[in-house]
Amino acid sequence: MAKSWALALHGGAGPLRKRDHAAAEQHMAELLREGEARLARGEAALDVVHTLVIALEECGHHIAGRGSSPNAIGQWELDAAIMDGRKRNAGAVASLRGYKSPVTAARLVMEKTPHVLIVGKGAARIAREHKLERVHNPKAYYTPAVSRPVKKGELAHGTVGAIALDTEGRLASATSTGGLLGKTPGRVGDTPIIGAGLWADERVAVCCTGQGEYFLRTNAAADVSSRVRYGKQSLKQAAEGSLEDLAILGGDGGMICLDVLGHVEVVFNAETMKRGVVTSAGRFDVATMR
Repeated sequence: MAKSWALALHGGAGPLRKRDHAAAEQHMAELLREGEARLARGEAALDVVHTLVIALEECGHHIAGRGSSPNAIGQWELDAAIMDGRKRNAGAVASLRGYKSPVTAARLVMEKTPHVLIVGKGAARIAREHKLERVHNPKAYYTPAVSRPVKKGELAHGTVGAIALDTEGRLASATSTGGLLGKTPGRVGDTPIIGAGLWADERVAVCCTGQGEYFLRTNAAADVSSRVRYGKQSLKQAAEGSLEDLAILGGDGGMICLDVLGHVEVVFNAETMKRGVVTSAGRFDVATMR
């Protein structure tokens, strides 16, 4: 059994908001300690990232799960994805309405169907068939983490994500989002798109956050792996290069990246990014600001 393990979480990247980040950072620190205990006792990376993203969905601190904002016609449409690096198995849902844990629905797509991405009513059908917990009164359940843009014209966005390396050397990634505040109904960003919003293989695991259209145009998450594999870049070089490519197009955001040796990189060009890291080498940090 390999000795090293590592875990990184994020709660989204974006503009500086006039709010106290202490509660969100404290919750993230608690989740890191939970993940640390799970990985140290040999739990699988896939199970750990799934469990922690559920917790990030439920907490209401981020624009995902309970903290999601409605679209332009007052409906909540949520997206999520999960990926197991061992065989690159993946599952995703988009425009899911009426269920509390999109990431759990995404895992059902991965493990209970022959598909990778299911959207809208099809995603809801999967959730219903497997008796996932429903949201019966959206306006009462959801407590949007962001209710208005910081500045006129801003497309307020947010995502949560987790990446992990377990003691067997397996990598996994999971992510969930409520998308853009006031988005066009049916709009789907990078979060549920394998390769754009997240990635996991035998080399690296990546989770992205930011305005998804730019991550879609650069296939940002898989690009990190390609830079490591074909460009022989370090994880830091690969992450920075992928984000720079996105920035050239005018996009901002960030990503958490992890390799099979347990190296973790967090890169972002937005004003803030809520993130946390814990490793078997003793690293432990939680931050929002630069």
